Amino acid sequence: MLSSKKIKREEVDEQLLDTIFTLKSEWMNLKSIIERSFEPSEIGLYDLSVAEAKYFFLLREARHRKISALR
Repeated sequence: MLSSKKIKREEVDEQLLDTIFTLKSEWMNLKSIIERSFEPSEIGLYDLSVAEAKYFFLLREARHRKISALR
């Protein structure tokens, strides 16, 4: 059987915001490394684009759920 425990919307929203902040930090770190590189590798550029896509996807999800860090 499935667990009968319900997850509250506020908990999910908080997890979403935490993930957004973590991904933004990861994206900015990768961007900084790529900008300082003389010849960035294809894998590095790919990782940067994936991190950016994840970040913007979760931002759209937060906007869709109408949540903000400025509560």
